[in-house]
Amino acid sequence: MSMVIQKNASVCLGDRGLVIGSLNFTKSGFREHTAFSYARTWLESSTRFSFSPDLELTDGYQYHKAPATGESVFHLAIADTEPDGWGHRVIVRDHAKMRKDRLAEDPASPVAPLTAWDYLMGVDDVSRIGAIRFLDENDQFVRRADDGGRSVPPLFELSQLLNASRAVERGTETAVDLRFLRGKGTSLGGHRPKCSVFDHDGHLCIGKFPSITDERSVTKGEVLALHLAKAAGITAAESRIIDVDDSPVALVRRFDRLKDHRGRIPFLSVAAIMQARRDEDYSYAGIGERIVSISADPENDLAELWRRIVFNLLVTNVDDHLRNHAFLYTGHGQWRLSPAFDINPFPDKERELKMWMTDSTGPVSSIEEVMSVADRFWLDQASALAILAKVFGAVRRWRELAVSPVIGMDKGDLDDFAPAFEHDQMSRAKKLLG
Repeated sequence: MSMVIQKNASVCLGDRGLVIGSLNFTKSGFREHTAFSYARTWLESSTRFSFSPDLELTDGYQYHKAPATGESVFHLAIADTEPDGWGHRVIVRDHAKMRKDRLAEDPASPVAPLTAWDYLMGVDDVSRIGAIRFLDENDQFVRRADDGGRSVPPLFELSQLLNASRAVERGTETAVDLRFLRGKGTSLGGHRPKCSVFDHDGHLCIGKFPSITDERSVTKGEVLALHLAKAAGITAAESRIIDVDDSPVALVRRFDRLKDHRGRIPFLSVAAIMQARRDEDYSYAGIGERIVSISADPENDLAELWRRIVFNLLVTNVDDHLRNHAFLYTGHGQWRLSPAFDINPFPDKERELKMWMTDSTGPVSSIEEVMSVADRFWLDQASALAILAKVFGAVRRWRELAVSPVIGMDKGDLDDFAPAFEHDQMSRAKKLLG
């Protein structure tokens, strides 16, 4: 008979930890599924809203299982809070270390294999994306700090965290390294090494580290792209480069927290909004249609999305998948596009975006194609050209910003990144502008 594992938690929102429902997890053999039920108090609240597109505001349990291999066993908004690739890697290494130590102490009492629940609960309450939080069966918020200690470190501990992440990449991590990294992961950012950290003013940030496998300064490239995005008129995450042991670390401020550093803003990835599957293709036009139905300001969000498409193409940000776009909740059942994040120039890649322009075209690969569908984003030709001019003007000055003290690129860095910013699409954009 297969062993059955069951776990339960209350799902809460915001700093006050307002309980909105309960989440149940069941693993029977290799099969896993979850069930969520809204709290009656939430269903009767005047501020209620469906925090996940696949959870209707109704009584009773709503069940979910992974629709395909590689998909999440959790409902969409909850899945958004699972650890990213790097956080997943740290959890696996930490578990392997724990399992090895336990077997050495007592071979008859091994540590159970990891489940989807373990990964979900492997992100600390302080750093979990958005406003979703979990209360355990003892009505305590799920934390990952050892012995009740500090779960998100201050900026001055980045050196220790950087060294610990390098050890994990090399496969030489110690129990001390894992203790530094445990629970400090995030749901944003993919497989690159990173951690959650508090800035000097107490604002929650993501510290993104250089990888030992990098052949160019990826961290400088990302911060450059975010600053160029702002110069292009895009609302983008605040970021800067800080030197840690002579290594450039990208510090990106979290935009799902209020200015008082405490309030939490509900977050949904575009993947969740679109109820997307990993094995299907999606289009920017499709995102636009969702904007029209959920945005508190669809006209500005549509124009912003189109501006980002232009920018992604001109800076060769070809990792523009659905989880690299998001929405923040504004109240009354409405959402707005979040600030842009995870923008990375890829000088060694073909200039073809991951997403399609429309459902009837292939991946975005030319500025002319982007211009041809501006009306799908409620833009007339004059407005589209004005946006193109703003983006083109910002990208054209990339070298000037790259060598400024804010980024600090040297000649080698400029040579590495030049193909991402100086290419035929820039020439064609210039021609369109006359």
